[in-house]
Amino acid sequence: MTTPSIPLAPDSLPAAFRACAIVPSHNHWRVVGDVVAGLRAQGIPVILVDDGSMDPARSTLAALHDPADGVTVRRLEPNQGKGAAVMEGVRLALAAGFTHAVQVDADGQHDQTAVPRLLALARRHPHALVTGKPVYDDSIPTGRAIGRWVTHVWVWVETLSFRIRDSMCGFRVYPLAPVAALTATGARIGRRMDFDTEIMVRLFWRGTPVAELPVRVTYPPDNTSNFDVLWDNVRISWMHTRLVFTMLARLPSILANRPPPLPSLDEPSHWAALGERGMAWGLRICAAAYRLFGRRGCMAVLAPVVLYFHLTGTEQRLASHVFLTRAFAAKGMARAPGWWDGYRHFLSFAGRALDSFAAWTGGMKTGEVEPAEVDALREAEASPRGALFIVAHLGNVDLSRALLDEETRRRLLVLVHTRHAENYNRLLRDFNPEAGVNTLQVTEVGPDTAIALKERVERGDWVVIAGDRTPVGGGGRVSRVSFLGEPAPFSQGPYILASLLECPVYLLFCRREGGRHRLYAERLADRIDLPRGRRTEALDGYAAAFARSLERHALADPFQWYNFFDFWAPEGAGEP
Repeated sequence: MTTPSIPLAPDSLPAAFRACAIVPSHNHWRVVGDVVAGLRAQGIPVILVDDGSMDPARSTLAALHDPADGVTVRRLEPNQGKGAAVMEGVRLALAAGFTHAVQVDADGQHDQTAVPRLLALARRHPHALVTGKPVYDDSIPTGRAIGRWVTHVWVWVETLSFRIRDSMCGFRVYPLAPVAALTATGARIGRRMDFDTEIMVRLFWRGTPVAELPVRVTYPPDNTSNFDVLWDNVRISWMHTRLVFTMLARLPSILANRPPPLPSLDEPSHWAALGERGMAWGLRICAAAYRLFGRRGCMAVLAPVVLYFHLTGTEQRLASHVFLTRAFAAKGMARAPGWWDGYRHFLSFAGRALDSFAAWTGGMKTGEVEPAEVDALREAEASPRGALFIVAHLGNVDLSRALLDEETRRRLLVLVHTRHAENYNRLLRDFNPEAGVNTLQVTEVGPDTAIALKERVERGDWVVIAGDRTPVGGGGRVSRVSFLGEPAPFSQGPYILASLLECPVYLLFCRREGGRHRLYAERLADRIDLPRGRRTEALDGYAAAFARSLERHALADPFQWYNFFDFWAPEGAGEP
């Protein structure tokens, strides 16, 4: 059999890192042309493996063969399975001199805009298997989601590690030399839907590190699935059985070859880029548990789930540790935070979500929120003037909104950025549509938005905005002011907006104390004044005043701080 020529396009990758794409396809014909075109538009040569397709897919795939334009179609006869198709693509890629191959499904599930980021991560770690860590929307079938979780657990057992957080995503970049070395040993690797997991586990055993990058994955409504519910589940179950016993038999060598953890697997994350960690169906299970068992019972149910997120959420866990270390030192505590403190921090966040859910669904009485220091709030209530309230991701201010009387709630307009928590907010709205009333999704306040907000304030409404999140769109509009002993970036947006609105500005906090929540309010300024020539100095002063109040409440109970990202990141490091 003659190996086809796969020429490199002029815009392809440099010789030291020669990458192609392998697209296995079986009876996919509606979108495969778009998949191939998208990869070629990025200058990536494509090896399309037709795994025994029938017409019209066969003819559609054959027509895409165009070696002069960097597209090679190879047909397998008869159908041999996804794994066999990928390995045929690997053989062709090696023969053509490629060093790496990015595997992309032919059915359009994978977000091709992530391919450059996967390849960039592969360049940084050329000996690693770089894989997408799926971020699913509601299109994922429930059965598939549950099955994936079962496989995750087995992979942790088989590798004696939590470093592989998703072994089933076929959106990945293979370093071809380790794959060739593995196949040269004669190792038996699944040839169908068991392939993706098995080859990753076996490469890990042989010392190939794994780098993961969050990627969006969807299930198109007209998707043609080649997953055989019966036999592919049988194959996957047998694969896990085989891997567990192989691991036990080769335990000393597997432990000796364990790859070192890679530094900085994911790109630096702005807070808004932190993907929501949780599926809609999982949140609904939590909602049902709360109704059946109450808060304590539901927290008991959630404890192992929270443990999983604590163990696998590397970035969030590190951010928690950094914050708690600073908070413990500022409180004069003689010890540094340990593993249990981090887990307790995550549990507190889960409890906050439960409390919000209970408040919005009628499971919590109005008296659960008690006034503590609220003279400023009473002042705002009595005034016909509108106001701007600055809140923080500390405690649970949303709880007080949920328990307000309808008239006062209608007076609020909450500026939110919830794309990183879409499932949770959708669940709240499903149970109580009022949860989404008077919220405005914003990434940046432009002139039109500012005019609309000013009209609301002139009618006596209250605009609510977070003061402890830097601008989503970047732009450097931050003040670096002292927070827990070191300068941290605080957005200037709330104070610029307040200056435009020409209204009083208040700070609002709500913390859980014992079995109840207590509300604190204070007036920051009757009006924000930004004089010419001293604008930056004035903005820094207002940001510093907010930071002092935030620090006081954060030190009252550090475990109620819910900014799980590097709050003290250098300027520019946190942009998405």
